[in-house]
Parts: sequence; structure tokens; C-alpha cells
Amino acid sequence: MARVDIRQVVKEKYGEAARRVINIGAAPSCCGSTATAPATSCCATGPLAGSDPITRDLYDSVQTCDLPEAAVLASLGCGNPTALAELRPGEVVLDLGSGGGIDVLLSAKRVGPSGKAYGLDMTDDMLALADENKRRAGATNAEFLKGEIEHIPLPDASVDVIISNCVINLSADKDQVLREAFRVLKPGGRFAVADVVTRGEIRPEVRRSVLAWVGCVAGALDEEEYRSKLAAAGFFDIGMEPTRIYTAADACEFLTANGLDASAVASEMDGKFLSAFIRASKPPR
Repeated sequence: MARVDIRQVVKEKYGEAARRVINIGAAPSCCGSTATAPATSCCATGPLAGSDPITRDLYDSVQTCDLPEAAVLASLGCGNPTALAELRPGEVVLDLGSGGGIDVLLSAKRVGPSGKAYGLDMTDDMLALADENKRRAGATNAEFLKGEIEHIPLPDASVDVIISNCVINLSADKDQVLREAFRVLKPGGRFAVADVVTRGEIRPEVRRSVLAWVGCVAGALDEEEYRSKLAAAGFFDIGMEPTRIYTAADACEFLTANGLDASAVASEMDGKFLSAFIRASKPPR
């Protein structure tokens, strides 16, 4: 798909997810439905997510008990970057692809009144939902910005920590995203994101189907390619920690609906699709 087409698909799907939460309070589904497969809740989280192996149990009740329910329901991620980013009071945090705002609101609590948490999203409906969630949470040190993660509307060296929750895999120009992340980070700043990555050779049709299950239009990188792109952008001290490894059994229903026999592709899938926590640093001065 052309980059502009991917961007439009992402905007439409995530806009639809936000409207579902706003209008009916339902758990969102970024996948929608097709002629061959019913709508699937591959991206839903929160109390309505059921046993979805991608999104279940990402946030514990202690973290979310005082957040607006809509912020929790609208989370479309595959990890919990705020739990692993080691945020400190007074820091400035930027969430790339902030959606309904759950990670921004959690970050705002961690950095405290002397810090700041920005969220960046390109989808109007998600931004409206996030601003309402911010109001309900009383998060005066949070701010949501409209823009694309390939073109961050913040000055050079203005952010201490960049987080993101399974959004970078949706970009058609990941090199540009990582260059922009490097640009806005202060010297010594930290990159701490959750994302979907792949591991090893995978048949194209299996890769397409499984990535559709994981993230609708996901273009997940191989873990080694991700490392290489981070290094090329200027980052060092790069680490990758798998948080969830998906199996054919996890995706059985979706694969079957899309014409693939889960048992036949198990050897090509098991252990090769994973959510990971990815860390890197910008060199100090």
C-alpha cells in the first residue's frame, strides 16, 4: 500500500474505534469486518476485551482505577510502556500515537505537576476523546497535539522520554519516525516503546494474515531490522525484551476466517510474532 493509503486506513479505523467508545461505550475494534471475516476485537482492551491474547492484562487495576473508563476502553495497544519507562518526577514525556490517552494520563501521574506529558495523534476523533478523558481525569500537566509521528510538532531536544504503544509498526516510514524521535529527545533522552516485531523468515501470506490479526494494517519489522534502524537514527544502548510471544493457537479463529489452517502454519508462526518492549538512548552531549 502507498504511504498515504496506509495513513488513511489507520485514520479511518482508529477514528471508528474512538466513535464506538464515545457513542456506545463499547470496546473498540480497529479491524472492522470484511466479506470473509466478521469484525474482530483484536485491538480491544479493558473490561470488555475478554481473553484477547494481544491486549489482555496490560494494565493492572491499581493503575487504571482512577482513570476515565473511556480511556481504558479506547486503548488499542499491545504493551504498557509506562510501566517500563522508569518515568521520573519533572520529566517531559511524549507518547507517539496516543489514541484515547491512557498512556499519557498514566505518564502525567508519574512525572507529577512539575513534569509534562504530551500525546500526539493524527485522528480527530481520538484527540476529542483524549481531551475529554484528560478533563475527566483532571490532568493539568497533559496536552494532546494533532500531527503525524513522522513529523512531530515539537522543538529539537525538548523531550526527556518518548513512549509509544504499538503504533510505530503502523507507519509506512519508520526511518523517519525514528529520526524525528531522535531529534526531539534531549541529549541522554530515552526511547521506551511497546511494539510488534517479527523473528525469522515467514511466508508472505502467513505474515500478512498474522499482522492483520495483530494490528489490522501492521507492518511490523523483524527485530534485527528494528535494531538497525534505531542505530541508523543515532540511538545507542539498544535493547529488545519480548513481552508476549504469539502462537497459532492464539490466532486460530482469525487465521481460519482468512483461509489459513492454523495447525498447518503453526511452525511458521509460533515464536515468530511478538510484542516487545524496545529501549534505546540518545547519546549525551
